[in-house]
Amino acid sequence: MTANPTRRLLSIDLLGEAEHADLNEWGNRAILTRPAAPVSIPALFSVQVARAPEAIAVTFEGRSTTYGELDAASNRLAHLLTEHGAGPGVCIALLFARSAEAIVAILAVLKTGAAYLPIDPMHPRVRIDFMLADATPIAVMTTTELRSRLDGCDLTVIDVTDPAVDAQPSTALPPPSPDDIAHIIYTSGTTGVPKGVAVTQHNVTQLFDSLEAGLELGPEQVWTQFHSYAFDFSVWEIWAALLFGGRLVVVPESVARSPEDFHALLVTEHVSVLTQTPSAVSGLSPEGLESAALVIGAEACPPVLVDRWAPGRVMINVSGPTETTMWLSKSAPLTPGSGAPPIGSPVTGAAFFVLDGLLCQVPPGVVGEL
Repeated sequence: MTANPTRRLLSIDLLGEAEHADLNEWGNRAILTRPAAPVSIPALFSVQVARAPEAIAVTFEGRSTTYGELDAASNRLAHLLTEHGAGPGVCIALLFARSAEAIVAILAVLKTGAAYLPIDPMHPRVRIDFMLADATPIAVMTTTELRSRLDGCDLTVIDVTDPAVDAQPSTALPPPSPDDIAHIIYTSGTTGVPKGVAVTQHNVTQLFDSLEAGLELGPEQVWTQFHSYAFDFSVWEIWAALLFGGRLVVVPESVARSPEDFHALLVTEHVSVLTQTPSAVSGLSPEGLESAALVIGAEACPPVLVDRWAPGRVMINVSGPTETTMWLSKSAPLTPGSGAPPIGSPVTGAAFFVLDGLLCQVPPGVVGEL
């Protein structure tokens, strides 16, 4: 600074080489130059179908669907959707309660290369109308029971139980591109106006490279599909199971609203991985669920919840916005008595930078914005 007193302060790097090296390591900067190997959701799902077509993929209200059955059913529906114009660059709205039919519908849309726009049946009509007008889907897919929620809607409505679906071939469609949009999920938006966030198929599949910290993905795992399809936790729940040969237990709406009934379902179905927000899991008893891993996120987790749930299990805290496909960071397995859990380290596909108001990296220990 004294050697060049007219130099702009902004141009002076406050970080030494060792500090840069530490920040690059902590922030996973190397990922920015690492070549990617993108893959689509249907491509990974087809691997599991070929591996074990008779394995159970989805369980819902006492009924089970094998991987082979799910593949064939989604292929037939995908063929029907293409007749309605489904393909890359368009979206199909889905109005579904949690159900096995909804899983078939989501997979079918993705197989066409189109994106799905999930709409929660509990949303007020004004929000549904806004989303349909804003996202401009070419059609809406739903069930006979929910068809009336779309009265007055000026869009093609496709009933997932239409007999015409059964007349379609069960052959596979050409695989979609990993860069095709997988879904558009609406957040509240920072201005209060709902904002649609578009996420590619590759962004979904790359998420699962990040869970080597004690949480195994594979055919032996049993997952719950607890969350609304309009909340991106549902994306994680569905594909963490179905892209790795696991079994997905779809939780009925009535059960999801009752902690006692939900707990009974978890025990009966031998669920091994549970994904919950801290506020939801706070009403759930860990008794009888000692073998279940727990992934928490979307909210700050109080230390008392860690003390209650972490003993004897893998418990991981995750953090990140919808725009980055659910989360950017994950903690190491949490331990009781460790206080408020950290947001952890960047996931495999993310790099972190903590910057000041002028977008310069700050040294360790200096407050900045992630």
